[in-house]
Amino acid sequence: MAAGIFTDDLFLQHDTGRSHPESPSRLLAIRERLEGGLASHFKTLSRRFADPTQIQLIHDGRYVQELERFCNAHGGYLDGDTPVSDQSYRAALLAAGAGLEAADQIQSGNISRALLLVRPPGHHSLVQRAMGFCLFNNVAICARYLQLLGHKKIAIVDWDVHHGNGTQDAFYEDPSVLFISLHQYPFYPGSGAASETGRGAGAGTTLNCPLPAGSADAEYKQAFEKKILPALEQFGPNAILISAGFDAHRDDPLAGMLLTATSYEWMSRKLRDFADSHCDGRLISFLEGGYNLDALADSVEAHASVLI
Repeated sequence: MAAGIFTDDLFLQHDTGRSHPESPSRLLAIRERLEGGLASHFKTLSRRFADPTQIQLIHDGRYVQELERFCNAHGGYLDGDTPVSDQSYRAALLAAGAGLEAADQIQSGNISRALLLVRPPGHHSLVQRAMGFCLFNNVAICARYLQLLGHKKIAIVDWDVHHGNGTQDAFYEDPSVLFISLHQYPFYPGSGAASETGRGAGAGTTLNCPLPAGSADAEYKQAFEKKILPALEQFGPNAILISAGFDAHRDDPLAGMLLTATSYEWMSRKLRDFADSHCDGRLISFLEGGYNLDALADSVEAHASVLI
């Protein structure tokens, strides 16, 4: 099955400042690792900007307009964690657009899965505001777009070390999207307790797997085998989306988990195999966190090796 890949120099122009952990050097480290090796086994996806109406599949239109104005005025800090520059709005449109392009290429049969090496990341972004380095919720926008293409049941698996609160909020009352998160808990952003399982019509379609600091392969594998794979089986999705953060690596400076690149290879294989057997291979992976450059490059390389 063919796999697509996308990244772009515009993502490097989302300037967060020298000391910010979510920096352009993250993408440069990944590119250096993949170029001349695994990257050649992927099909390169075309550049595509989401338009504001597509962003509004998830986000409030006023927020989209305000973010554009703020970036055009040379940016600054949207909150204590989230700086933007004059090119950040365009980079965010391109990051979201990558998911739309991947969805269309899967729909047309040109690829079956995709690896989207984008920034800014998205899973903390809320309907009406940015949060936690994230501007637009790339994975959530892609989920809604896939539904417009006819794939009515979407599963999102978020293995970033931080809970994907923005994605959870977007679908908390929606029975058509299964949101699953493994994350360090208690930890930023404070949400993601096991008791958070959805509300109203969406009751039961949020699955949080909070894990204590110091968790390693055994705890993640147990969560997959005892909770995540059975939940996917029961839900029966038409496509799998991954919020692929790599900051649960043991060398990451922003968290306290003990995973290795091999851990990410194992999780990737489990989701790839499920997608192949239940979703005609449909799988799209979005880069989220990961802040030790060597650990990030190692982990993305392991993840990419499974997707091809």
